[in-house]
Amino acid sequence: MGGSSLAHTRWDCSYHIIFIPKFRRKVFFKEIRKEVGEILRTLCEYKNVELVKGSISVDHVHMYVKIPPKLSVSEFMGYLKGKSALMVFDCFPQMKQGGGRHLWARGYYVSTVGIHKDVIREYIQKQEEADIIEDKASK
Repeated sequence: MGGSSLAHTRWDCSYHIIFIPKFRRKVFFKEIRKEVGEILRTLCEYKNVELVKGSISVDHVHMYVKIPPKLSVSEFMGYLKGKSALMVFDCFPQMKQGGGRHLWARGYYVSTVGIHKDVIREYIQKQEEADIIEDKASK
């Protein structure tokens, strides 16, 4: 069965997230684009968020991520956008001009990425098998 695990939890919390720079400025090009990608990847690693796929266009960012259930999407996005803005401004001080210390627009789009019924069936089957083994062992 796919997914990750915590102490007593199997999970696969996958999200498609899109966010844009303030005023939809077309700021992500050439070396800035590559550097922003590295910053976002690093920040995901810090929070144990798996970046499955990412794409940085000239004026928006797409991310397909797996966020652990102990971390809310809004908490993660606040962290990601806040820390990445500071890190980008440290690397590229010229980005501060015109927008102050605001890199990202306030909102973002998020959509869950569903799982297949087969995965649910497999999980239930494995749980039933584990319960039978546990019942036999306790007798």
